[in-house]
Amino acid sequence: MAVITTIEDLRRIYERRVPRMFYDYAESGSWTEQTFHDNSSDFADIRLRQRVAVDMAGRSTASQMIGEEVAMPVALAPVGLTGMQHADGEMKAAKAAEEFGVPFTLSTMSINSIEDVAEYTSKPFWFQLYTMKDQDYVSRLIQRAKDAKCSALVITLDLQILGQRHKDLKNGLSAPPKLTAKTIANLMTKWSWGIEMLGAHRREFGNIVGHVEGISDTSSLGAWTAEQFDPSLDWTKVEKLMEQWGGKVILKGILDAEDAKMAAKLGADAIVVSNHGGRQLDGALSSIRMLPQIMDAVGSDVEVHMDSGIRSGQDVLKALALGAKGTYIGRAFVYGLGAMGQKGVTTALDVIQKELDTTMALCGERNVDDLGRHNLLIPEDFEGRWQDTPPAN
Repeated sequence: MAVITTIEDLRRIYERRVPRMFYDYAESGSWTEQTFHDNSSDFADIRLRQRVAVDMAGRSTASQMIGEEVAMPVALAPVGLTGMQHADGEMKAAKAAEEFGVPFTLSTMSINSIEDVAEYTSKPFWFQLYTMKDQDYVSRLIQRAKDAKCSALVITLDLQILGQRHKDLKNGLSAPPKLTAKTIANLMTKWSWGIEMLGAHRREFGNIVGHVEGISDTSSLGAWTAEQFDPSLDWTKVEKLMEQWGGKVILKGILDAEDAKMAAKLGADAIVVSNHGGRQLDGALSSIRMLPQIMDAVGSDVEVHMDSGIRSGQDVLKALALGAKGTYIGRAFVYGLGAMGQKGVTTALDVIQKELDTTMALCGERNVDDLGRHNLLIPEDFEGRWQDTPPAN
């Protein structure tokens, strides 16, 4: 196997190994994919300030996220269908995160269930909640997360309705994949993936199938999820969910300063500046461009995290230097998982930590918590302060 030095190395292996519909699910955005691409490319507009003749010995990337000790301020983001990228994907990603010392976040739309991941790991993980119309199901889902000793609830706010994800529609995305002529032809070229999936604990949505009346197989699951995402979600409902949980809460999907203020007012332990990886509102600004404005609005009132577009330790450093207390990787760990299973997730984390440590040193810093804007060179027009369109006369 070739020497892996970057996340891009893992992506190339991942593309060769995983069926097309699951590769496209991860490696695509909504509509024109403008925001999806901007999420990554906008990091390049921020340059780094090199420092020399500074004592670089004794460096540390260790920090905290919502009071939890982390080996570096990077969590694994909630990614649906992770168990289709590799057999038992959520379990293996969670184990890799646990051993590395960073948080793992399990998606509501995971293949492995909350209970599967809890049994496979020994430390608490975070659980991400999509709000559904079926309130009884949501209540039972929250209780299951409590029973599994999850240490934080991550409530996603930016998926009240599904974005225009054209590739998923054209591929007929499903779990497990429906055996059409096109799918069969592709699966025949992914034999190693198929052999591993034969031994998987699950090949359906573990948090849903068997836990909702009338849902026993995937033939009815697609219609159920399309009908169940709650378009009426508002701040009152968010507050009730937070009260129902009663523990640490992270509100994910914040991309506007006013929304950030509302989240802080509700008493969230953290917010995640995020546009859902460019898979919801295409044409929205990238998360890294909106981060400075949101930091200015609420940085002293709530812990701010960021996701969407992070592919390197340098990206992590730039987000931290702009004020984020933590970051999340989604696609970056999925590339590793799809390429090499649990070992691949560990490799992705190793790559990012090494890049973060090396870049931090060359910027003249020894501790990740000391990073700040003094380490960056930021274009004057970078920070997302676009003029609102005036109302029509």
